Amino acid sequence: LADMKPADVARELHDMEPDRRASVAQALDDEQLADAFQELPTDEQVSLLTALEAERAADVLDEMDPDDAADLIKDLPEELAQDLLERMEPEEAEDVRLLLTYEEFTAGGMMTPEPVIVAPDETVASALARVRDPEVTPALASMVFVCRPPLDTPSGRYIGAVHLQRLLREPPSTMASTLLDSGLAPLTPEADLYLVSRFFATYNLVVAPVVNSQGQLVGAVTVDDLLDHMLPHDWRGQQLDEDRG
Repeated sequence: LADMKPADVARELHDMEPDRRASVAQALDDEQLADAFQELPTDEQVSLLTALEAERAADVLDEMDPDDAADLIKDLPEELAQDLLERMEPEEAEDVRLLLTYEEFTAGGMMTPEPVIVAPDETVASALARVRDPEVTPALASMVFVCRPPLDTPSGRYIGAVHLQRLLREPPSTMASTLLDSGLAPLTPEADLYLVSRFFATYNLVVAPVVNSQGQLVGAVTVDDLLDHMLPHDWRGQQLDEDRG
């Protein structure tokens, strides 16, 4: 399993009995297991996580995307959820705790707190260098957000967004802040599923900024985050079954 893609590892785990699944999971490193976790149905994620020792479970949560980790923690018994949050790395736990303050079917509940952010004086070359980070997903890489420092979420004042395609068409020395999409208004954290889905359809986007009432960028919703909340609860299991067939 170590050399397989996350989706293939998830398919193998999905086909196993729970005891066998837990045993095989022990042989995977934290990053491999976290990647596979994010491809499994929710009930199997919960079952597998609770079968792991608490320290290992916390290490796996550390490796997961914060929004996926938050969604999983919401489905755990409260006592276990709090224990795992205490065991996680402080920075990772802080991101997850922030996401847990929002209702699940809102922009705040769906977003990732790790979008691509640049300062107003950064150039196109600098923005593209950030986008090339292998840890950045294709959806997040499609848009760069310009904010005043600090550049971690919640950021300083949100200034605007620049599309990747615009960055690719401009000279490397151009300031990214001169290329903003002036017609793109951000989502609020409280925007519900209907408003978020209409936003994506209206602007034809794969990622959207989420800005709070203080004018800070708090995260970004990607189209896959949106679909996760629009599709049936067990869609991942159905997809794995169809892929196997």
